Amino acid sequence: MLFEEFAIDPRCLKILKQQDIHQPTPVQEKTIPIALEGRDVVASAQTGTGKTLAFALPALTRLVRQSGPNRCMLVLAPTRELARQVHSVMLPLAKTLGLRSVCVHGGVGFQDQIIALRKNCNIIVATPGRLLDHIGRKNVHLRHVSILVIDEADRMLDMGFIPDVREILSQLPKERQTMMFSATFPPEIIRLAADMQRDPVRIQIGAISAPAETVQQSIYTVAQPVKVGLLIKILREKQIRSALVFLRTRHRTDYVAKALHKAGFKVQAIHGDRTQGQRQQALEGFRKGRYNVLVATDIAARGLDIEGVSHVINFDIPKTSDEYVHRIGRTGRASATGEAITFVCPDEFMALRTIERSLGRNLPREAWEGAVHVISLYQPPSERPAGGRRLNIRRSRSLLRRR
Repeated sequence: MLFEEFAIDPRCLKILKQQDIHQPTPVQEKTIPIALEGRDVVASAQTGTGKTLAFALPALTRLVRQSGPNRCMLVLAPTRELARQVHSVMLPLAKTLGLRSVCVHGGVGFQDQIIALRKNCNIIVATPGRLLDHIGRKNVHLRHVSILVIDEADRMLDMGFIPDVREILSQLPKERQTMMFSATFPPEIIRLAADMQRDPVRIQIGAISAPAETVQQSIYTVAQPVKVGLLIKILREKQIRSALVFLRTRHRTDYVAKALHKAGFKVQAIHGDRTQGQRQQALEGFRKGRYNVLVATDIAARGLDIEGVSHVINFDIPKTSDEYVHRIGRTGRASATGEAITFVCPDEFMALRTIERSLGRNLPREAWEGAVHVISLYQPPSERPAGGRRLNIRRSRSLLRRR
């Protein structure tokens, strides 16, 4: 199938050809015809599958076909980086259609955003907090929004944005098209969608909580004090060309980045305490190869368009299986191969069990000289003895207490 087979504005098709984009991805193929009809959509697909164009192409086509003042589209994104990325995809399409667009997020000054908003923009891509700031200052009103897109909806929930989203919704017309996109849709998001949408069409591409088959996964059992040494060893021995290293906290992110820099690696850090300029410089440098290691909190796990990442290393094991899938989804994109490595300490056996149970299999453990014992509580169904699963778990916990 080709994009020409959809009723997309021909000017958008011209931009796609200039970008050498000819065939829609599965989520685009399923979403575009429905969205062009003005239907509400709930779409889930793995990261890196083209969700931005899936909503941008039909939404912009519908905007230019509308007459009157209600020609405004609002896209909500959870992070500055994702907002900027979505805006960069939509900007050339908007320009060719004669539509004005603005990207609104924190970490930068208000003035340029105020000027753009007061020019009656047709497209607003925004993070919820900064948009509410502008609404409170009366720099923008949303009564002409006819299309709402909530991108990375489950991340909105994780980051506590749902009250902000509900406040923004109260400013919108009830008669509108609402599209929600994410890689995962937990029950809380399904309930939220029911409150925000009217008879939405549900689109699911692939397994919601499964990583791409092109990603090779493994774990290293390790004691906490020697994690940095193990990371340096892996980066050197595997001669990794580009690696994303994920940690839980900003302080640990800076600490590991400094240790890697001292060891001679070209490394940058990205987390919430860094300015927007610093974050953008780190991302651009990583994309262009000036840095081959990017150390990050989960701010970089969702939605960022970073091509060519060969390795994802979970320095800190994710707390949930969804976070695991999102993190390792930064590699193995667009049918490329990639490798995901997770460090697991002895007291993190329950987090490991959660991930393995979601995957339906045990992750292979790498043999190395500093490996430590980590209890494995998960047994795939094919390996469980009849009636023995509860006994095995109790026995494992008893062994842990004795240690």
